[in-house]
Amino acid sequence: MRRNSTPGAWRDPELLLLLMAAAMAASFSVWQALLNNFVVEQAAFTGAEIGILQSLREIPGFLAFTVVFALFLVREQTLAIAALALTGTGVALTGQFPATWGLYTTTVIMSVGFHYYETLQQSLTLQWIDKSRAPVAMGRQISARSIAAIGAFILVWLGIELFRLDYVWLYLFAGGLTIGAAAAAWLLFPRFPQSAVQHKRIILRKRYWLYYALTFMGGARRQIFVVFAAFMMVERFGFGAGDIALLFLLNHLINSWLAPRIGHLISAWGERRALTLEYIGLIVIFSAYAYVSVAWVAAALYVVDHLLFAMAIGIRSYFQKIADPADIASSSGVAFSINHIAAVVIPVLFGILWLTSPAAVFLAGAAMAFISLGLARLIPDNPQPGVETTLTGAPLSEQV
Repeated sequence: MRRNSTPGAWRDPELLLLLMAAAMAASFSVWQALLNNFVVEQAAFTGAEIGILQSLREIPGFLAFTVVFALFLVREQTLAIAALALTGTGVALTGQFPATWGLYTTTVIMSVGFHYYETLQQSLTLQWIDKSRAPVAMGRQISARSIAAIGAFILVWLGIELFRLDYVWLYLFAGGLTIGAAAAAWLLFPRFPQSAVQHKRIILRKRYWLYYALTFMGGARRQIFVVFAAFMMVERFGFGAGDIALLFLLNHLINSWLAPRIGHLISAWGERRALTLEYIGLIVIFSAYAYVSVAWVAAALYVVDHLLFAMAIGIRSYFQKIADPADIASSSGVAFSINHIAAVVIPVLFGILWLTSPAAVFLAGAAMAFISLGLARLIPDNPQPGVETTLTGAPLSEQV
């Protein structure tokens, strides 16, 4: 059994968070980059089947609130590492089962690990990192993910274009990297203390309603990018697996440099201004997706769309400022579940809509971005307990 120990100079919580973020990207980004080509070539998927697969992938996210019950048995740090290893296992198995039900099964395995990990990574970040540095730290995590993804995409591109490797080896390699990194996280780092004892029950507070609403709309926005924008590249413009890998590589090259700077920008600007910029950009991009007919223009929109994801740091840093510290673990699980309410439904419904009108899918996304913009404008200049929205009054500390 590993003993508790005092962290060495390099073995600090932020480095562990960076390692785990990179490890997740090593497998999930490859899974995502190869998925559309793999399912079309190996299982003859249409928009309906890919919608079902993506909905199944989101069900564990909808159930992410159950992480709070697992914390009765396992510490957050330990559970995060186990979830990381499970993600890698699901990815490694993906290429072994190139049929509809096999793909559905391996996707669920991967997704359980992925969503538990993402919930816990967010929770641990908000607990271990000071509020003044949280946006910067989260930006660095995005950068670490991008750097790891860049390495993985280069290997995927070389494997496909130069060595003509089968999908099975690419998935096995990517999943193996994440499993190995999880083992390193377990063996090399001590168990770090948490800033506050976390509630081990489901927490829903009325004063967090704006955070819940922004999180819900963020889940809907994500599906337009993850499911349908990527699928459009393959189905409408005929992008091959190597093309998609290069597109993802470009995304992450830019993000590895830009994401930490976005974190600094959010610290300087505040969450309201940063999220306003994101949602205005999304309205323009989703509307353009609906009518784009030139491949390079679609690819450019896709890159900008991906870059705007880093602005979502603002939702999490906003919550950190208004939250009771003991609520963070439970609320992170609840937030992931809220985020995935739309994510479970949208891929199936929009997948059916895609069969008749792909443009309508993207115009609906533009409408959702407009709603998010209205919500973002309710974030106050200085959010804190008691001043969660522009509609509330004095801080809790000043209330009688």
